[in-house]
Amino acid sequence: MATRKSIHIKGMEHGAPIPNGAVVGNMVFSSAISGKDAKTGVMSPHPDEQAEAMFRNLRLFMESAGGTPDNIGTMKVYLKEEKYRDSVNKAWLKMFPDEHDRPARHAIKAELRGEMLMQIEVIAVL
Repeated sequence: MATRKSIHIKGMEHGAPIPNGAVVGNMVFSSAISGKDAKTGVMSPHPDEQAEAMFRNLRLFMESAGGTPDNIGTMKVYLKEEKYRDSVNKAWLKMFPDEHDRPARHAIKAELRGEMLMQIEVIAVL
């Protein structure tokens, strides 16, 4: 039977009593990952900066789980407005430049809190 290990990352805490994600066996499941800068605690109002911070947080999350972005199998992207897809795509292409080596991805419009323009969730295999 697999054991579950919660992942808690300083600077990426949620307001609710939930972890940043969990590792079960060789599987990694994230909670929502936002574009709030984990080092400064600031959420930029600029979509490109928020997307860059979100992908930096994603890398930090994957490292905390014992992997890298290369382990990600699928990603869900939640967009406050469809127009923020371009900002996500810029950061996505920096993290995953090889069109033959990218995770699956699905983006949807969603109600997001406050200044949050986007957030992501991932499932990965270590």
